[in-house]
Amino acid sequence: MPIPEDVTGEEIDKDVRQELLSLPKTLADDVARNLVMVARLLDDDPEGAYGYSRVALRLASRVAAVREAAGFAAYASQKYGEALAEFRAAKRMTGNIDLWPVMADCERGLGRPEKALDMAGAPEVHKLDKAGQVEMRLVVAGARRDMGQLDAAIVTLQSPELAANSVQPWTARLRYAYADALLAAGRESEAREWFAKAVEADRDGSTDASDRLAELDGVEFVDALVEDEDDEAQAPASPKADEDESDKGESDESETDNDESDKDESDKD
Repeated sequence: MPIPEDVTGEEIDKDVRQELLSLPKTLADDVARNLVMVARLLDDDPEGAYGYSRVALRLASRVAAVREAAGFAAYASQKYGEALAEFRAAKRMTGNIDLWPVMADCERGLGRPEKALDMAGAPEVHKLDKAGQVEMRLVVAGARRDMGQLDAAIVTLQSPELAANSVQPWTARLRYAYADALLAAGRESEAREWFAKAVEADRDGSTDASDRLAELDGVEFVDALVEDEDDEAQAPASPKADEDESDKGESDESETDNDESDKDESDKD
């Protein structure tokens, strides 16, 4: 797959670069450039990111960072079986349990919420940092909703992290999930309150909380392009067009008069 010339491979995280030192330099550079493309495209073009991840995987399948990147690309493309396999491989290579929450979410994606709940009770969860534990809570709440246990999902999200006033990287997503669960339970007033709190914490636009809040407030969004097309269709003809039509009519009348005059002259002859 083509890679832009401005991508050198130096853009990757230094820890990943360190892992690639086990490879010949030329190969390491090729892998690094593909990993950069995975990171660039992951959010906006998951399928493109997936394609570059498969190239990196063919080149260096024994590098944990490559397996992890391939896992996230597959996950973003909703290829949950592949993602889970890659995450498991990366975990075996490193012993790192940071991927545990996303592995559990892959189980949800595969239609196995019960398995995700089993993983939430595993010893690995206690080794997660605060961010990982919040992610695990979000996964558990999602699994409860998958199983139709909406009240349990709401209770799962009611945590000290949710009530905290400080804004952390996970705060917006946690508040959003809670608001969404409340809305699904028909608790619209409370949902509106928590969507508003999610908006306050969402500094990088990681959720569509502002849109959800606007919908609850009855704000309707209009597609500007469609509106412009409708305006053009309904707009009256321009004065220039009217003049052209008038000139055309006068010209037709003049031609008709000339034809009649010629006919009269012919009759006289």
